[in-house]
Formats: sequence, C-alpha cells, structure tokens
Amino acid sequence: MAIQKTEKIWHNGKLIPWDAAQIHVMSHVVNYGSSVFEGVRCYSLPSGPAIFRAPEHMQRLLDSAKVYRIDVDYTREELVSAILQVVKNNGVWPCYIRPIVLRGYGEAGVNPFNSPTEVYICNYPWGKYLGTDAEQGVDICISSWTRIAPNTLPAMAKSGANYMNSQLIKMEAIVNGYAEGIALDAEGGNAFYQYQVPAAVITLKQGFGRLIRSLRDRGLLVLLDNRILKKAYGKVFLESLPDYRRTTALQDVEEFFGVN
Repeated sequence: MAIQKTEKIWHNGKLIPWDAAQIHVMSHVVNYGSSVFEGVRCYSLPSGPAIFRAPEHMQRLLDSAKVYRIDVDYTREELVSAILQVVKNNGVWPCYIRPIVLRGYGEAGVNPFNSPTEVYICNYPWGKYLGTDAEQGVDICISSWTRIAPNTLPAMAKSGANYMNSQLIKMEAIVNGYAEGIALDAEGGNAFYQYQVPAAVITLKQGFGRLIRSLRDRGLLVLLDNRILKKAYGKVFLESLPDYRRTTALQDVEEFFGVN
C-alpha cells in the first residue's frame, strides 16, 4: 500500500511540513541501519481517536534506543505528548503512527557516537497489514531464513537493522505465493507455537474451568474464529481441552439455552 502523506511530522520538538522531513544520503542511518522505531495504531471511536498503549510503545522505543546506546533527549511522557500533537494537528484517524529515532549526518565510519540523534514522529492512513483478505485467513509458509539469534543482533530491540532479516523472510514468502513467512529460531523452534499458542490455550482452559466446577455443571463456550477448525494451531487448542462436545450448529446452541 502506497504511503498517504499527511500535513505535518514532528521532528526534534517541532512540527514541520511532511516534505521537509529529509535526511542526507551520508547520514549514519542510511549507511549502517542505525535506527530504532515503533509502530502504533490509532483507532477511531465515537468519542474520538484512541491510540493503543502509547506509553508502553514509547517506553519500548526508549528501551530499544538504550540497547543500541542511542541517547534520546525526550522522556516517555514527552514522546507520548508528541504523538498526540501529531494526530491532533493532522486530523487523520484511524491511522498508523511511526515514531523513529535515528543517527543522522555526522562522521563516516561504523562508530556512531559522533553522529547526532534525530527523532521523528509521523502518522498516516494504513489499513490491515495483510490486507482485507486477512479476515478470512491467509497462506503462510515456514521460511528457509532463520530468525536472528540473540547473540548476533539484539532481537528484543525494534531496530531498522533487524528488519533486513524480516525483509528476506517476507520477500521469499511473496515470491513463492504466500502472504507471510514464519522464521524459526536458530535452534529450529517456532516462537508462535512455543509461547503464543500455549498462553492462549491456558486462557481457554481457564474459561472452561470457570464454567465447569463439578460433574453436574454444564456450560457453553463460543469460539467465533473459524481458524480454530482450519489451522494447525487450532488442533493444538482443541486437543488440549477437557472432554467436551463440539458443535457448529446454531440449533444446538438454541437448545442449550432453551430457545424455541
């Protein structure tokens, strides 16, 4: 999706025109990938724009900068305030918000310490990351590329350099007809199955536990995401649950509630 520009971008404490947000080709970030950033969603509610977890995102931005020894002159609260300023000024929501901290034009060479820190925050309209088809599910593949190991580049930091790994994974997936690729870690593990699915399964089991507390209890748990029946991780979900009867018929649900 092409970027749709908005009116202003926040740069080092000031709002500047979108087209004025430019850096030199010899900036450290261009040559060595020395940037950290965040991706924040802002939603449109009846009460107005709602930015998802702005303080937490700005804290992670500062944490990423700290990992890469990039000094940032702004506090978390000041960065949150800057986000609000950008969204309010541009009057664009729902939107995607991109705060980015980078090393600018200073000295040549890998040593970054004499290159100045630049902070930008922009917002622009952006729909679903995988497009509208994602609502029905998309085809993904296991990539032949491995996720960066933690002792090579710090994967916990959201840095521009790390995303060269992501680009290789994404391009391979697209060339082979997939919407997205999943990278295993250096030991062949899949973080999605190791952490995301087990955590969700625990939550689902807790839901059952609150419904069924004795042999005489009956309960109904409704799962609205049909990927639970189609995807491999759905099988992991269902096989982990206590004994139950599964149905996809509305009539069974109505009978459970005594609806005529």
